[in-house]
Amino acid sequence: MREEASIAHGRCSALFHSLPNHLSSSSISSSPLPLLLLLLLLLLGSVVVVAFAPLLLRRRRRRRRGLRLVESGAPSIARPYSPASPPSTTTCLNDVLTLGQHRIWKRMAVSWSGAKMGDRVLDLCCGSGDLTFLLSQKVGADGEVIALDFSRVPLSIASTRQEQYWKACYKNIKWVEGDALDLPFMDCYFDAITVGYGLRNLVDKPKAMQEIFRVLKPGSRASILDFNKSSSTFISSFQNWAIDNAVVPLASRYGLAEEYEYLKGSIAEFLTGKELENLAKHTGFSEAKHYEIAGGLMGNLVAMR
Repeated sequence: MREEASIAHGRCSALFHSLPNHLSSSSISSSPLPLLLLLLLLLLGSVVVVAFAPLLLRRRRRRRRGLRLVESGAPSIARPYSPASPPSTTTCLNDVLTLGQHRIWKRMAVSWSGAKMGDRVLDLCCGSGDLTFLLSQKVGADGEVIALDFSRVPLSIASTRQEQYWKACYKNIKWVEGDALDLPFMDCYFDAITVGYGLRNLVDKPKAMQEIFRVLKPGSRASILDFNKSSSTFISSFQNWAIDNAVVPLASRYGLAEEYEYLKGSIAEFLTGKELENLAKHTGFSEAKHYEIAGGLMGNLVAMR
């Protein structure tokens, strides 16, 4: 399992390692023809998802069954989901729904943060730790990664994953239960900050940005990955269609409807890329750029203090 993950991540690590220094809005916002081709590919992928995902998920479950049995002695808090929807199923479902692209987007977000060896970094709203583990590898054993989430449940999952997929650098991770709107850290404490699919769910986004700004060192960057609220009617319509006709129906088969059916409403209430840039600049960041990725379905705000 560890080797499979390493291979999947290794294929794109070299490609995206230099993204912060070389990507521009022109290279991210593709011309109309490639954009239409990408959306067509995603549309076809949605059809494939509905048709073949149950088979893929069953196969993944069978491959992991032995590994889960090894972990059966772990504390009950490490299994916050129902038996029908363990964390491995959620990860596999995301793999299928995004055709595996979510792994690349997360690597992009970490790369855009500018985290490097020996840095002290924060993964805010860390969830089950996908970005946290990538940051851990970025900063190395001499660095420090603090992963904060408001809920103890995902932190328990992340801690279990840390033991299950152990790497030497993972000893630099510290899991913290805390409030993103009142961070328990000193001013100018972190060399880089990431937020993966978390800002959209916070009640007070301006306050969250103020806290990110406060604890970030001058000259350092925050990288915020989330669903994109596109200004394009076509992209927004496609996004809503995909959620209604592919994402939620498939998630419902595995008891995960609640985790996905709120997406459309939360995206509608989220900020556009331009609004995120303005929020960051109003907060005090010297530079802020929002990049649309995945044909405009996802977005990543990069803000430098």
